[in-house]
Amino acid sequence: MSTGARGEEFKDDFRRALPADIVQRLSRISPWRSAWSLLQEFLALGALIAVALHWWTWWVVLPCVLLIGTRQHALFVLAHEAAHYRLFEQRWLNEGAGRLCATLQGLSMRTYRVIHRLHHNHLYTELDPDTALHGGYPRGRAYLARKLLKDLTGLTAWKTYAYFLGGAPALNTRTNVAVRPLDDTSPKLRDEARRDRDTVILCHAGALLAFASTGLLLQYLVLWILPLATVVQAILRLRAIAEHGATTDFSSPLTAARTNLSPAWLGWLLFPHNVNYHIEHHLYASVPQYNLPGLHRELAERGLLAGAEVLPFGATLGKIFSDRLRPAA
Repeated sequence: MSTGARGEEFKDDFRRALPADIVQRLSRISPWRSAWSLLQEFLALGALIAVALHWWTWWVVLPCVLLIGTRQHALFVLAHEAAHYRLFEQRWLNEGAGRLCATLQGLSMRTYRVIHRLHHNHLYTELDPDTALHGGYPRGRAYLARKLLKDLTGLTAWKTYAYFLGGAPALNTRTNVAVRPLDDTSPKLRDEARRDRDTVILCHAGALLAFASTGLLLQYLVLWILPLATVVQAILRLRAIAEHGATTDFSSPLTAARTNLSPAWLGWLLFPHNVNYHIEHHLYASVPQYNLPGLHRELAERGLLAGAEVLPFGATLGKIFSDRLRPAA
C-alpha cells in the first residue's frame, strides 16, 4: 500500500504478509481520530503555557518547559504521520496540518518526508540517513549519557535543524558514507521541500519580531524555543536508539527495528500516538498510528513477530546503555 509516484513512495515490507483485506482495513484513515490527536496536543500545550505564564517562577516554569517539550515532540510524531500521507485522506488537509505541526517547531515536514522515505526504503543500508543517529549501539553508558547531556544543554540542536531544514548530509556510521537525502527523490518532492524550508524560516523570523515587538520575547524563548532546543533533542535521540539501536540483524525491518512496550504514562511522555509500535510501522507504513496496536495484535496472533524484539522499554534501556560490544552483523 505505497503512496506516491516513483521517488515518492514509502514501501511496505510484505515478506511476512498479512491478508490483504486486513491490511486494507487497518490502513483506513479516520479524520476524526486524526483531528482528536491534533486537538489534544494543542490543548495540552495551551494549558501548560498558560500555567507557566500565570505563575512565572522557576519551580513552575521548569516542569512546564519539560512537559512542553514532550508535547512538541508529539507534534513531531503527527508531522511524521502527515509525511506518510496518513493524517488525512484529503491531500490539502494532510499537507496543511503536517506542515503546521512541523513549522511550529522550526522544521520542514516536506524535507523530513524526503529524509524519512530513505530511512524506510533503505533501512540500515548506506542510503539510510538515520543510521548516523542510531547506528553502532551499544556504545557504553558513558557515551550515550554524554550525547543525551549535550542534547539537554542545547549543543546539538543546530545539527537537527540543519538536517531537517536543508537535508544536510548525514554520515552513516555503519558504512562511513555521507547521505544527502535531497539528491535521491523526485523533482516534485525536492522542490516542495525547498519551498517549505523557506516558509519555515520566514515564519520563525516573523515570530521573533512579533514577540519582541509585544514585549514577550523572553517568554517565547523560554517556553517555546528552549524546550525545542533541549528536551525535544534528547527525546528524538533516545527514541531513535530505542527503535533501532543495538540490533544485530539488518536484513529485514522485523529484526532491524524494535517495538517498545511501556505503561500509558510513559507512552504519553516518550512514545506518543503509538510511535512505540515501530516494527509494525516499518512493516506496514500505510497503517495510521491509531491502528498500530491492532496491527500488532494481528501480527502476533499469526506468529508473524517471531524473532522480533518486542520489549518492555526498561529492557531496551538495558540493551542500549550496555557496555557490551555489538556482535558483527
